[in-house]
Amino acid sequence: MKIENKSIREINSLFQKKELKPSEFYHKIFDNTAQSESVIHAHLKLFEEENRNKAVQSDERFAKDQSLGLLDGIPIAIKDNINIKGYQTTCSSKMLSEYVSPYNATVINKLDQQQTIFTGKTNLDEFAMGSSTENSAYGLTKNPWNTECVPGGSSGGSAASVAARSSIAALGSDTGGSIRQPAAFCGLVGYKPTYGTVSRFGLIAFASSLDQIGPITKYVDDARILYNSIKGYDSKDATSITDEQIKIPSDKTAKVGVIKELMEEGISDDAKKEVEKVINILKAQGVEVIEVSLPLIKLAISIYYLIAPAECSANLARFDGVRYGLRVEGKTSYEMMEKTRAEGFGSEVKRRILLGTYALSAGYFDAYYGKALLARKNMIDEFNKIFNQVDYLISPTTPTAAFKAGEKTSNPLEMYMSDLCTIPANLAGLPSISVPTGLSKEKLPLGVQVMSKALTDDSLLDFAELIEKEVSFNDEPSDWIK
Repeated sequence: MKIENKSIREINSLFQKKELKPSEFYHKIFDNTAQSESVIHAHLKLFEEENRNKAVQSDERFAKDQSLGLLDGIPIAIKDNINIKGYQTTCSSKMLSEYVSPYNATVINKLDQQQTIFTGKTNLDEFAMGSSTENSAYGLTKNPWNTECVPGGSSGGSAASVAARSSIAALGSDTGGSIRQPAAFCGLVGYKPTYGTVSRFGLIAFASSLDQIGPITKYVDDARILYNSIKGYDSKDATSITDEQIKIPSDKTAKVGVIKELMEEGISDDAKKEVEKVINILKAQGVEVIEVSLPLIKLAISIYYLIAPAECSANLARFDGVRYGLRVEGKTSYEMMEKTRAEGFGSEVKRRILLGTYALSAGYFDAYYGKALLARKNMIDEFNKIFNQVDYLISPTTPTAAFKAGEKTSNPLEMYMSDLCTIPANLAGLPSISVPTGLSKEKLPLGVQVMSKALTDDSLLDFAELIEKEVSFNDEPSDWIK
């Protein structure tokens, strides 16, 4: 097995045994990056020089048996809406093209404590609004499995970097599936933790009640390692919660529900077959699998596209050309703001701000936003009732495999449908993981999603690892290698 295909624990073991130096490993990863970036465009900025120095420092710690943990010397990519002090954080937007962060996000401080190496900042849909990374002001990121296809979004750059082995793992953010969907498109594990277990301090907000930072990795255990490194209560985040894990069965005694509504119209035959394959594997292990119904899931996209734009319109009001970011001069302050926002925001961001502002406006608040909040509560109640019957819920991660660049840009509603399966977990604050399970007829990756009730993250990761081992998905991309 190639070194870059090994798990974090395996790489750390090589470091510990002094069979491999972190600097040698980083050099290998950067060689991969040098080959892939011109084709894939996963990173917006690389931290090459400083990383070589950090890798040498890791060498010295391992030589003295003084390593700082499993992530010491491991190259991790960071989505460019997560602040790293002294570096640009652009959110792939012209609005923040010159913004340099004066502070670290909490997750960055936590990873710094283990001297994790940050390969650089990765591309995304502008302000994390999109499902294809086509909305970036700095160009499209391509899918390493097929460079004519998108890598998913909004964490497409993070997923593409791991798939192309220009990083060992990556951090993304997930508001409606933006970790799990690109992970599925790129043949990777994507994990969205229970809302509040990972601090959002230092994540530039899209929709505050939905956003969650999480890992994109090659293996479930890698996701576990990263999650354990970044989780924990943070007084700087008002939505942060104490991580008091609830234990549920994660072996053959578990009970699994297949979500009926996510195996019907709109889901491709390829995606259904992957779920059916996993169901058969679980049944062979002695796991009880039943069909369950969550009728309100059919309204998830409608609920999401009222709540998320409403929150984004409030969060992005701060980008006014006054305090930081882009400023386009005008004759009056109002003209300055108008010109700044017209030039600084892309079309998808403007679309969502308009939707959200309308939903929050006087006379429409109760009819739209208020009803969406009530429907969200009813959906959460529906999930709670189902989790009295089963331990886990299973579905496709995405309705289809990765689509071609440009295929859905003219039809936003069709683009939004790619998040059909992932949005419910964000609305309900549930932990959810996508595990790669196979390839479509076009030889593109597909993933299966597993959800569980809030604060059962540890059990969910254990159960996902059981699926991963039985499925044994070992394919890797090669389309970017020319």
